[in-house]
Amino acid sequence: MNKRSMWASPYIIWMIGFTVIPLAIIVKYAFTGEGGGFTFDNMLAMFEPVHLKAMIFSVEIAFLCTVICIILSYPLVIALRRLKFNKQGFHILILILPMWINFILRLLAWQMILSNNGILNYILRGIGLREQNIANSSIAMMIGIVYDYLPYMVLAIYNCVEEIDDDVIEAARDLGAGGFTVFLRIILPLSVPGLLSGIVMVFVPAMTSFVTANILGGGKLQLIGNVIEQEFMTTMDWNLGSGLSVILMIFVLISMAFTSRNEVVEKESRVW
Repeated sequence: MNKRSMWASPYIIWMIGFTVIPLAIIVKYAFTGEGGGFTFDNMLAMFEPVHLKAMIFSVEIAFLCTVICIILSYPLVIALRRLKFNKQGFHILILILPMWINFILRLLAWQMILSNNGILNYILRGIGLREQNIANSSIAMMIGIVYDYLPYMVLAIYNCVEEIDDDVIEAARDLGAGGFTVFLRIILPLSVPGLLSGIVMVFVPAMTSFVTANILGGGKLQLIGNVIEQEFMTTMDWNLGSGLSVILMIFVLISMAFTSRNEVVEKESRVW
């Protein structure tokens, strides 16, 4: 065994123990019925109305949150790019600082802000505006998801935008291109690889944010992650929970493969 293989051994052991074996157990349960026989019923259960409704709702929420993250990220990325180097580092630190705080604590903070007697309605009453009933709604869920995953989208896009040569943008401006044209014809196309990476990092976890749905949705709104969590923890039906998990994993892998393929095509087109 050479040194490279020796140093890789702990990582391989970790992957086998905490990734390969758990996945193998989930797959085994997914194709096993209550009597221990082989079956596809656990996976076909995804097409039952209650599960299919949760899946469609999860895709809708994840899609909307991803679009919002994209819309919010580009102005912020462009502003960060225009800052001086030392200010860039400070503002990026401010951006990722909330990620160092416990995930549950951040959601509980948003619960306090958005509750009917929370900080948001207190401010609205103070300035004479109508109170908003946002608590325990899909809007509250989306706010929490966007807040949690926006930094991933920003950092993924920023890594690409930061590499764009200033001379390219200056040349476009010298040729009469305005700010919107520069963004549409230069910044956006050259940042597509980062955009695709950001979409994966936001869309995939947003679909299964069952903790966010429980805290900010009040347990009234069911993502597919909530359904799977209930099958494992409440009804203790590991076979059905595993079957739904495998279907969700296949859907996620297809989405990631599609995104990765588009990223490769984009890089090849840039080379040509």
